[in-house]
Amino acid sequence: MTDGFALGEVTIQRIVEEEAPLFDPFTFLPTLTKDVLEENRAWLEPAALDPVTGKLILCIQSWVVRTRHHTILVDTCVGNDKERPDRPFWHRLRGEAYMRGLARLGLTVADIDVVMCTHMHVDHVGWNTRLENGRWVPTFPKARYVFSAGEYAHWAAENARAPVLPFADSVLPIVEAGRADLVSDDHAIADDIRLEATPGHTPHHVALRVGRGDTQALFTGDLIHSPLQARYPEMSMRADFAPALAARTRRHVLECACEARTLLCLAHFPSPSTARLSRWGNGFRADAVG
Repeated sequence: MTDGFALGEVTIQRIVEEEAPLFDPFTFLPTLTKDVLEENRAWLEPAALDPVTGKLILCIQSWVVRTRHHTILVDTCVGNDKERPDRPFWHRLRGEAYMRGLARLGLTVADIDVVMCTHMHVDHVGWNTRLENGRWVPTFPKARYVFSAGEYAHWAAENARAPVLPFADSVLPIVEAGRADLVSDDHAIADDIRLEATPGHTPHHVALRVGRGDTQALFTGDLIHSPLQARYPEMSMRADFAPALAARTRRHVLECACEARTLLCLAHFPSPSTARLSRWGNGFRADAVG
């Protein structure tokens, strides 16, 4: 989707940092059973489930939303040089894919007006900052970084108890540089571009709704990770702060998106990562678009 997806007067593009088999499905989705996985294996493979390793394939990516007035970056992946000892595959990365992806869209770091993070987990804040002379500085020097004030407060409290590395190296430096806007969970970034509270994965996880009427897109963040969770919306993943709340939120959002035929821009679904929903039993099928 290098050339983008037109939605009314908005263009949607993406920057893929990584797309790979990353997690064991039973660890990642604790309530998943072998029977359910086998029942769904045929349609999951090979795009969403790697037939060789048996791992879930996840895309780690940012979305770029271009309007007549703004270039908005939604989530910022893992980033380079970050200390991530609990995630060996993301530890001290020195990858070039992200910046090459930005350049492929004809953009430089100075062209981003707004960076919006759906939440503050490791793979959604990493490129907020880059290492310069031993210090973490904002990667996007002209951008305002939009964070949920509630999400920030939660992680600030966690970090005060024990170091939270993604918060310390990818969020705090933005605040200290005076580039952060700490906002409500329904904050409007611009006309027809608004945050939407989607709690559960984290206490103040937010999605981003773009457009109006029948030309709407919803950037889901970690409301949902895998097409399996579309078919089974009550199936929560291991890192959900409040699994039952996450399941209720997911069910509600997916019901509304199915009824409205909303274009979903899905943070971790395999390429093309854009879909509209149709009903499938008590759940939904994510029908790829683009």
